Amino acid sequence: MLDELRGKNGLIIHHWDTDGICSAVLLLQRLGEQVANKTPILGNYFLTEDEMKAYRKYDFVIVADMALPEDNIRRLAESAQVLIFDHHLQPLIPEVFHENPISRGDSPEQYPSASWIINTYLGNPVNLYAVLGVVGDHEERIQSNKDFASILYTFCMQHQVTFKELLAMVYLLDSNYKVGDRRAVMEATRFLLQNKDPRGILGCQPWKKNLALLEDEITKWVDASCEVNNGICVKTISTSYNIISTVTRRIFWSTKKDTVVVNTGFFKEADQIYVRSAKNLEPLIRQGKALGLKCGGKTEVMGVMVPKEKTQTFLDIILTFLEPHAEKDKNGR
Repeated sequence: MLDELRGKNGLIIHHWDTDGICSAVLLLQRLGEQVANKTPILGNYFLTEDEMKAYRKYDFVIVADMALPEDNIRRLAESAQVLIFDHHLQPLIPEVFHENPISRGDSPEQYPSASWIINTYLGNPVNLYAVLGVVGDHEERIQSNKDFASILYTFCMQHQVTFKELLAMVYLLDSNYKVGDRRAVMEATRFLLQNKDPRGILGCQPWKKNLALLEDEITKWVDASCEVNNGICVKTISTSYNIISTVTRRIFWSTKKDTVVVNTGFFKEADQIYVRSAKNLEPLIRQGKALGLKCGGKTEVMGVMVPKEKTQTFLDIILTFLEPHAEKDKNGR
C-alpha cells in the first residue's frame, strides 16, 4: 500500500509526542523525505478549520498515533487518499485504510505504540524508532510486559544502549511539545532521519535546555497538594507548559491511585483534563465524545479539552465513573 504512494504529494499528520514523531520517521523512511509532516496545534486532538483547508492540496494524508474525530477523517477523505495507523481507542472507518489492531479487538499489550504497529506493517526489523515509540508511551512500565521486556533487552544489548538512555531520549524528544514548540516537534522528524545514532539524540543541546526548564515546572506541580476524593487523586494546576500527561503519570505511579489532573493555564477558553486509572476508561472516553468534547485515549488514559464553563460538570462525571463503588452499583452488588 505505502509503496504505491511514493512520488505523490503527501502529508503525515502525527501526534506531538515521541511515539508520534517516531511513527512519522518510519513512514518518511519508506515514502521519502519529500513528504510533509505536521502535528495539530499542541493540545488539540482535532484539526482546525484552517488546517482542514490547508490540507486539501495533498494527494494522500496519513494520520499516525492520533485519534482525530471521524468528521475530520471523512472530510480529509473527500480530497485525498487517507490512511490511519494508530493504537488509540477509535471506531474503524471502513472508507479509509485503517490499521489499528486495538480497534479490531487485539490486546494493547501486544501493540504498545503506533510506532510498533507501523514498523510491523512495514516488515522492518526492530529498530531505534520503533523502540522509542514503545518506551515513550509506557516508560518504565514496559519492563513489566514480559514479551517487550525481552525485545528491549535484546535491542539494548545489540546496540550497546541502556534502557535509561532510551528513556532519556524520550524525555528529550517530548520536551519540544511540553515547552510548546510546535515547529520543533515537526522538525524533530528530520533531525532523527539525520541522526540515527542514539548519541546524536542524547547530545541535542536545545532539547537538553528544554528539559532543565520542564523538570522544575513538573516537580512543582507533582509536589503540590492533592485532594483525595473517594480514593481518587484530584489536582488542579495552572501552567502554559504541556506537561499535564507527565504530571498525571507521576502522581498515579507514586500514589497507586486513580488520578485526575485539570490544567487551567494552557488554553484561554478551555481546560485540559487528563485521567490515568487502573479502570478501563473506554466507556468514559465514549461518554466524553457523546457530549461533543474533544477527547481521546487508551484503556488506561484519557485526555480531553473542555470549555471552562463545562469543566466542573465533566469533572463530576469523571469522579462518578471512577468512584470505587461505581462498579459494584453497576453489577447490582
